[in-house]
Formats: sequence, C-alpha cells, structure tokens
Amino acid sequence: MSERLRRSMLFVPGNNPGMIRDAHIYGSDSIMFDLEDSVAITEKDTARFLVYKALTTLSYGKKELVVRINDLSSGIGVMDLEAIVRARPDVIRLPKTETAQDVIDCEREIERIEREAGIPVGSTGMMAAIESAIGVLNAKEIAFSSKRLIGIALGAEDYVTDLKTTRSPEGVELMFARGMIVNAAKAAGIMALDTVYSDVNNEEGFIAEATLIRKMGFDGKSIINPRQVAPLHAVFTPSERDLKKAMAIMDAIAEANARGSGVASLNGKMIDKPVVARAQYLLELYERSKAMPVEEV
Repeated sequence: MSERLRRSMLFVPGNNPGMIRDAHIYGSDSIMFDLEDSVAITEKDTARFLVYKALTTLSYGKKELVVRINDLSSGIGVMDLEAIVRARPDVIRLPKTETAQDVIDCEREIERIEREAGIPVGSTGMMAAIESAIGVLNAKEIAFSSKRLIGIALGAEDYVTDLKTTRSPEGVELMFARGMIVNAAKAAGIMALDTVYSDVNNEEGFIAEATLIRKMGFDGKSIINPRQVAPLHAVFTPSERDLKKAMAIMDAIAEANARGSGVASLNGKMIDKPVVARAQYLLELYERSKAMPVEEV
C-alpha cells in the first residue's frame, strides 16, 4: 500500500451526502471520509452510517479510500471502527496520535473486528495523524509502531494550539514538526503527509507551501477543497527539465555499465549511487503520475 501515489488526500465531511457521492470525480489520489472534526457531535451517528453505506454500496474506481475516525479516548472511536472496518476501507486514519501505544490500541481493535467479521487480518491499513507537541517528539516511535501503517501525517491546527501560537504564511512554527515527521516516516519506510492549507482562495500561498513540503521530502498533502488538487499535483509532478536530466543520468550510467565501468560522469560531474537513485525515483514518480487518471468512475 505504501507504493501508491498519495500526493493529495481530499477530506470529505462524513455528513455531506453530495460530497460523499461525488468524491471520486475531483481527481485526488486518495479520498478521506471524515468522521471527526468536520462533523458536529450531534451528527456523528449519521455520518458513520452515511460513510458505511457509501463504502459498501458505491463504486469509487481505484481510488484509495481512507476514513478518519474519532480518537479512541473520546468513546466514539471504537463505535466508528465497529462500523467502518466492516465496510472494508483501505486505510483507517487515527487522529491525535501521541504515542506508539495509541496506534497499538487502535490496531488491536481493528484486528478484533477483522476476526469477528471474517476479514483477512492485516488487510486494513492505518495512518497516524500527529497533532501535538508530545506526538511530534514521539514521531519515530509512532512511525515504527505497526506494520499496518502506510504513513504518518501532520495535523497543524491542534499542534499550533498546543504550542500556544498561530499559523503563519511562512510556516516557521511548523518547521520542527515537519522535519521530525518526514524523517520518522522515511526511517520507517512509510509515507509522510503534510497538513491542510485552509485558505482555499490563496492559490499562490498554497503552491508555495506545497513546493516547500515537497522539497522537505513529503509525499503529499491533505486538502480540503477540490480546487487544490490540480495545483498540488502539478507541484508533485517532475518538471520537463528534471526529467531530461534524470534520463541523461540513466543513459550515462547505462553507457558506463556497458563499458564494464561502474564510474560515469555527466557534464563533467561524477554520477554516484545516490544521484542514480534520485534519477530513478523521479522517472518512476513521473510514470506513476501518468498512470493516474483525472477521473475514475
């Protein structure tokens, strides 16, 4: 599951039937049905039912289907799992993850439900959202806590509140958290997903933030508006210049190997193993991007 493209993970409120029905038409790599913050406490049961029915009756093509449950300490999270795991989503997103034990506790409930429902144990993926100072400091332990984890994500709004600060256009208050999360994810061999950018009318700011997090090593970003899909994918698609350079690197190393040499150079610069690995990654990313249709019905 971790080899999928997850450039964009579109939040869909679990109590919005229209958005639930049409979620697959907007072109995001993943759809994330939300049972937590976007749903009022009085609407939790309704949202859970709507998402369950959608997962069991509607077709979303090859889209990855993620459901963000309520945290287990709320008393609602287990109720969410009882319904949603039986509906066979690809991934359960656990909010407000602060320790590895939070992941382990959620995994134990998922496994219990899988066994009760006759679902192959281990087939439900997990994703942990880190939204507090203690969660950021425990990012490494969280990332290594379960083989079910396909990635860890930053939830900035609760995090900056925990820091007693606010979000800025520059994002300086998120730099440490982003660094911790992306390094923990890469060390564990899973994906790192960035937080939402809530000013949907500021496309320039959104693109700047997306460009920053891609340079940091993030694999994608959670988004709250379908208009953010296209610019986000553009940022995460290798440029023509980068692709030409990557192909030139691969041609140079292939030529060197044909000569029986493990040493190659391009434009006077030595090509070593990390350079080749980056070139391969860019070419693979481009091929996977081309394979993703804009709409899947």
